[in-house]
Amino acid sequence: MDYLDLGPFSRASGTIRLPGSKSISNRVLLLAALAEGETTITNLLDSDDTRVMLDALETLGVKLCREGDTCVVQGTRGAFTARRADLFLGNAGTAVRPLTAALAVNGGDYRIHGVPRMHERPIGDLVDGLRQIGATIDYEENDGYPPLRIRPAQAAVKDPIHVRGDVSSQFLTALLMTLPLVRAEGGVSVVQVDGDLISKPYIDITIRLMERFGVTVTRHGWHRFEVPSGARYRSPGAIMVEGDASSASYFLAAGALGGGPLRVEGVGRASIQGDIGFAEALGRMGANVTMADDWIEVRGIGRDDGKLEPIDMDFNLIPDAAMTIAVAALFADGATTLRNIASWRVKETDRIAAMATELRKVGAEVEEGDDYLIVRPPARLVPNAAIDTYDDHRMAMCFSLVSLARVPVRINDPKCVAKTFPDYFERFLALAQP
Repeated sequence: MDYLDLGPFSRASGTIRLPGSKSISNRVLLLAALAEGETTITNLLDSDDTRVMLDALETLGVKLCREGDTCVVQGTRGAFTARRADLFLGNAGTAVRPLTAALAVNGGDYRIHGVPRMHERPIGDLVDGLRQIGATIDYEENDGYPPLRIRPAQAAVKDPIHVRGDVSSQFLTALLMTLPLVRAEGGVSVVQVDGDLISKPYIDITIRLMERFGVTVTRHGWHRFEVPSGARYRSPGAIMVEGDASSASYFLAAGALGGGPLRVEGVGRASIQGDIGFAEALGRMGANVTMADDWIEVRGIGRDDGKLEPIDMDFNLIPDAAMTIAVAALFADGATTLRNIASWRVKETDRIAAMATELRKVGAEVEEGDDYLIVRPPARLVPNAAIDTYDDHRMAMCFSLVSLARVPVRINDPKCVAKTFPDYFERFLALAQP
């Protein structure tokens, strides 16, 4: 399907059970593959990004058995059996970054590559960190970017490993997950983050999941991390993947804009994902939000005129979910400012530029900067706008919300949602009403 026409809709209500979190799914798959023992993973996300991780692990010799949303992984005790492999990883950052680190210390010869956009997404800071421990990694095309060639090397940690914190938290995640496999002087590997660390909640996810697999990371603020060397990951036996909190944002916003009640099951107060902070941001905009341990419900907007309150907010901690706020800002009574979102520039597309372009199509006045976006809504949204999605799943899902303004909207290339949420539009249409 080249495009999908949505709306016009005036209401959205019902209940949805979320698919598994992409971030947790790919982390758990790799940890289970590196662990000692067998791990049964339930509620595993079925998407393009998890499929490339599963394919890569099988290519590397990991034994997997998947049925529905359950996957049984036979751990390798810290070393992949395949010593040579060519791995195509699409545009999955949650696969490319941690696999690069794990393979850099595996003693084999590997090639990592992906779609053209992946070859534009920086990885130099991670490579620099891995080279500090003796890894041999070459760039095949442009310095600082995939494709990569990883060659056999004897990795060891002598000094603190330095990594920048302001490009992608996935670089730090990759290092933390790999360092238990590496010998370190004094028995502890130290990672020092230079500058401010973005997306801190994603590092918290990594640390919590590593602990589930028997390895405890000691954190000193957000600038120094200590990882025991020679530690062996041990399977917890069974682990369930939480619902995807980033995906929850679209339905929570729909509950506000479409009146609700709309309940999202699978995430709540007990979630380990920082993106549940979206519910707080939506509440600041005037939505009626209720939260329990494993669900969140939204019942419309508190104001009589049905408009959201404009906000000025730092979104460093929840950059992915912040995209939904940018579209929700179309329903606000005034200008909304999203700050500290520079990481949008190096995602599946340049999301600041893409978001500004598409918001203007529906009539918004938009100001974009290196790390901010200001959205001023029009009096009425432009109907029948054709939204380009830039092969970016979040662009497609965010702009589906425009249809709740009682105007039709066209989403080009809707199949791009397969990256994280293949049946998103079917789920959305089951909740939306004329």
